Amino acid sequence: MKSSSCRIISGRWRGRKVTFDNAEGLRPTTDRIRETVFNWLQPYIHQSHCLDAFAGSGVLGFEAMSRGAADLVFVEQNIQTVKNLKENINTLKANNVNVVQQDALCWLSSVRGEQTFDLVFLDPPFHAELLTKAATLLVQSGCLAKDAIIYVEHNVAEDIMLPENWFCLKQKKAGQVAYKLFENQAVHEG
Repeated sequence: MKSSSCRIISGRWRGRKVTFDNAEGLRPTTDRIRETVFNWLQPYIHQSHCLDAFAGSGVLGFEAMSRGAADLVFVEQNIQTVKNLKENINTLKANNVNVVQQDALCWLSSVRGEQTFDLVFLDPPFHAELLTKAATLLVQSGCLAKDAIIYVEHNVAEDIMLPENWFCLKQKKAGQVAYKLFENQAVHEG
């Protein structure tokens, strides 16, 4: 029996539930924040190649697929959470969605530009000091498209350092959550 669920807000799976077991550090993005974020993301989603690097419930990635993303890679290390993601993929009959069971930092260290992503979700567990490391590895991996859009969510109290060439498009706070949208801007040589 699943402990929790989130409802997909819009798109072809509107109203469908994503179910998951509660796991340590699992903190699905609230409906209110998701609605704002996906309003921000609307111009970027269609046919995008998505990465959800700390997948958890998978609700961010499923919302992107529901709204017309081309494909999605979930990276998640918790074995039960991976099982839940696969069950939700089957329930939704989601095509072009892959699940990688691995620590996100290890995966980002090894991927080396084998695939490029237009849209990336970086929403690691709070207080784990993973965001700055993940952002650095994401840039070093070569898997970010030139003008990729990166969604970042973190605790407002966390001190984070993000790559200099990430331009902040939008940002808001809700309670203890800071959420921001960045664009990866090509570093100009010359």
